[in-house]
Amino acid sequence: MRRPLVAGNWKMHGTLASVAELIKGLRRQALPAGIDVVVMPPALYLAQAVAGLEGRGVVVGAQDCAVEPLQGALTGEIAAVQLADAGCRYVLVGHSERRLLLGEEDAVVARKFAAAQSCGLVPMLCVGETREEREADRTLEVVSRQIGVVLEAVGVSAFARAVVAYEPVWAIGTGLTATPEQAQQVHAAIRAQLAAADPSVAAGVRILYGGSVKAAGAAELFGMPDIDGGLVGGASLNADEFGAICRAAGC
Repeated sequence: MRRPLVAGNWKMHGTLASVAELIKGLRRQALPAGIDVVVMPPALYLAQAVAGLEGRGVVVGAQDCAVEPLQGALTGEIAAVQLADAGCRYVLVGHSERRLLLGEEDAVVARKFAAAQSCGLVPMLCVGETREEREADRTLEVVSRQIGVVLEAVGVSAFARAVVAYEPVWAIGTGLTATPEQAQQVHAAIRAQLAAADPSVAAGVRILYGGSVKAAGAAELFGMPDIDGGLVGGASLNADEFGAICRAAGC
């Protein structure tokens, strides 16, 4: 039985004051014991979140890491080893905003995945299609390619220490959400792709859905057989809404 996971990506939101308020709100939440909960603040506020959430059943992750795992001359970047030192447990790699807006290619994402794992972090690999790709019936082709590049680079065994997040680009920040059936189709295809290389790894890997996840529809999404939780964007900035999503995952 895969343990559900809910991760909150705060994106480029927050100030010292607002992060303190959000942490206070999260500390008040009654979170289910049977799930894992992660929040991913901007890098500036990682230490604040680690300290503020200690002992509350919420771990902290980062939104990105450098392609080089160790410290070095790479101005403006943050190495995976530094994230681990700061108390992070997870790190997003390949988020659609970085792929589309910052031009990160599949090969770069694969390097970040490997860098994270080499420093003991759990990479959360984001994959997903644009609206145009879905309308052209290319969803499974696109997602398979994104998974395949990482598979080729690190091997299927690496996915035993990773999380996959399917995030249809057309649903991120738009208020649109894939139907549970649409999401399940893609999640099942991802699991089947991994199973072709190693059935036991595929059976154990957690695959999250991301794309305008809200508490109102979370239980139905999480009830699908291959959906193991959510990667939550805007709703994770509201402690009560995020808590409700976590409770839906624990049902």
